[in-house]
Amino acid sequence: MIRAIVVDDEPLAQNVIKQFAKDIPELEIVCYCNNALEANSLLKEEHADLMFLDVNMPRLSGLDFLKNLTNPPLVILTTAYADYAMEGYELNILDYLKKPFSFERFYKAVQKAEEQLLLMAAHDHEENNQDYIYIKANKKAIRVEFKSIIYIEGLGDYIKIHLKDKHLVTNLSMKKMEELLPATEFFRTHKSYIIRLDQIQCIEGNQLEINGRKLPIGNNFRHDFQELINKHIIK
Repeated sequence: MIRAIVVDDEPLAQNVIKQFAKDIPELEIVCYCNNALEANSLLKEEHADLMFLDVNMPRLSGLDFLKNLTNPPLVILTTAYADYAMEGYELNILDYLKKPFSFERFYKAVQKAEEQLLLMAAHDHEENNQDYIYIKANKKAIRVEFKSIIYIEGLGDYIKIHLKDKHLVTNLSMKKMEELLPATEFFRTHKSYIIRLDQIQCIEGNQLEINGRKLPIGNNFRHDFQELINKHIIK
């Protein structure tokens, strides 16, 4: 669940986000703030993963507020003016929504936030030597231990994570999933497959066998994969 706050002095703008958020189960709007000062007080007391921030507000603009924040959440600017885009990106905002924006554009920004939060969580896991991640599937955040993963299969805009006793389907990309996994345990052998190295049963030509299933080794991945395997072959 993404905990978000909305900082905007326009009730209509707040209502648009409120209505859009109702259709995104993984997004929870925990507070609506009418100005930057309210938001500043809130962030001292509450945790937020994401902030939808208007630029033009009374007393303190959104950008000036952001400049003075220590450890801000991810920020998506919402404004009727395109002039602030460059300055916003210099402040490391995640995305820029020009009012009026569609649900499709709003949803795309939320997905970008979700991917960024997963990457940040993966980095924290790596630093803390944690051996699991949380995957969004079936409207739940499901804990998946690395040792339980056999291989990952790409399915267009989705991936299927094959576990020992089941599989999970989620809308992460293969690239994002590859970044989340420890490189010492997993390897991408094909544009559509990431395998757990200790689950390989045999390798023959341009195929490998894992969990009783033969998977292809892609031309673009064969050289690096072969170099890795050669290190473990007893001659």
